[in-house]
Amino acid sequence: MAELEVEIVAADHFVWSGAAKMVKARTSDGEIGILPGHAPLLAILAEGELAIQPVSGDRILVVVDGGFFSVDNNRVVIVADNAQLGDAATAGIR
Repeated sequence: MAELEVEIVAADHFVWSGAAKMVKARTSDGEIGILPGHAPLLAILAEGELAIQPVSGDRILVVVDGGFFSVDNNRVVIVADNAQLGDAATAGIR
């Protein structure tokens, strides 16, 4: 099964990276869900919560203050102005 390669960075620190089945985010155009095979996309990230379903483990929540969201060839890169992992999440690999 295909998977997404996800990397989240904030302006001043690394947040999380790893393999995922799905990523949900809020963009300036509305909420979007990304699955493997998604068409290339570049969007403005709106303030709110990202939800990542990793290949293994529990869902990861990340609170962001805005930024950019890019998808290309099953790689999702999120560059946030500020980002904080939810309480239950642990840092991913780098």
